[in-house]
Amino acid sequence: MTQQPPEPPVVLLVEDDGLLLMEASDTLSEAGFTVVEASHADKALKVLENRDDVEVLMTDVDMPQGSMDGFALARLVAHRWPAIPVLVVSGMGTPGPHDMPDGARFIPKPYEPTTLVRTLRAFTRRAA
Repeated sequence: MTQQPPEPPVVLLVEDDGLLLMEASDTLSEAGFTVVEASHADKALKVLENRDDVEVLMTDVDMPQGSMDGFALARLVAHRWPAIPVLVVSGMGTPGPHDMPDGARFIPKPYEPTTLVRTLRAFTRRAA
């Protein structure tokens, strides 16, 4: 019996800027992740409600569309799906003491693609 290679980790990428979404998605795909894209928090929640294979959430903070920003999304995901680690990225400064859920990580924009990949790999190894 041959062993199947492990499925690539699924990352839910939430970013309202189309160019940044495309760049991050390409970076993660090239690094071996399966990327599911959402342009705002409401779309991300629909993805999470309809899929059970999302292993990590990466969200931008400032998203004018949708009903909440990335911090609110991170807190909601940590509450409803506690097994999914959360990575928050933003170019708007660092998070305040109550912005992020416990265990979430923050990377300021602009970030190095290698930093992004390394952080998400660490998350998915921990989840495995």
